[in-house]
Amino acid sequence: MLEKGVLVIANPKSGAGDHALPDLLNLLRAQGIPLTERHLEGERPMADYVSDLGDFAAVIGAGGDGTVSALAYAMRGQDIPLLAFPAGTANLIAANLKIPEEPQDLLQLLLSGRTVELDLGELETGESHERKGFAMLAGAGADANMIKESEPLKKNFGTMAYVLAAMRQINPEVTTFHITADGQERTFRGIGVMIANLGMANYRIPIASDISPSDGRFTVILLKEGNILRLGANLLDSLKAKFNLGDPTFSDNLETFTASEIRVVADEPFPLQFDGEMHVETTPFTARVLPRAVPFFTMQTEADLST
Repeated sequence: MLEKGVLVIANPKSGAGDHALPDLLNLLRAQGIPLTERHLEGERPMADYVSDLGDFAAVIGAGGDGTVSALAYAMRGQDIPLLAFPAGTANLIAANLKIPEEPQDLLQLLLSGRTVELDLGELETGESHERKGFAMLAGAGADANMIKESEPLKKNFGTMAYVLAAMRQINPEVTTFHITADGQERTFRGIGVMIANLGMANYRIPIASDISPSDGRFTVILLKEGNILRLGANLLDSLKAKFNLGDPTFSDNLETFTASEIRVVADEPFPLQFDGEMHVETTPFTARVLPRAVPFFTMQTEADLST
């Protein structure tokens, strides 16, 4: 399958730089598989790096979730498989796909050709109607503030940076959100809105029930007034639901529903993040599903990837 060659897109700024990518590439070379390596630099658009995508059998995206989702969006609709190589801080996309860390296991995954077609999200913001893609999660409000607070902490604390940043969100700003989901309007007062495509947090703990990355729909999570630390209790509820351990206990601060397109407007402009990357613009924004946009390498099934 890989005789046509593999394109490697790497973000040298992701994570701490201590990962197994060089070992994996050496294994691929030993198999006689042609490699083309490109490193992200400056503000060059991701589409430039994959303008000749049809010349390759597969792509390895080495970076954090922001790098992988931007690459996937640039590859959308071309039916070339993507390996989400975990080279960032959190690597939640790779965790959802249960991507192995050992080079030999990664090689076997690539050689197997096993993939699942995943939906992507397309985010449209601002008067310019700029569009960007996300694979995991987009959000406005408290979760975006948490991402922003975590940035200067990542170098020293790794994934714990997110926990420390969440602890700073003791009294998050509250506003009124006006939402149009698949043509249906609703209003609520709260601290944020999250739009999930992949449904598992660190250690593959479900964010919420019934999230599927291949069903052509988002799971929309409304964060009502309260403390963002309560999301830890919500994760416990998700585990209870996954393993049929009883009714939820802490769900009064969340509301969830599904939609394929959602428009979010807030009375107060709220910060916006997608797959761990802060957006320069704020609310309002529109998110829409791109069904089965990219095949991702994984040994998991569609059922395995659902919460």
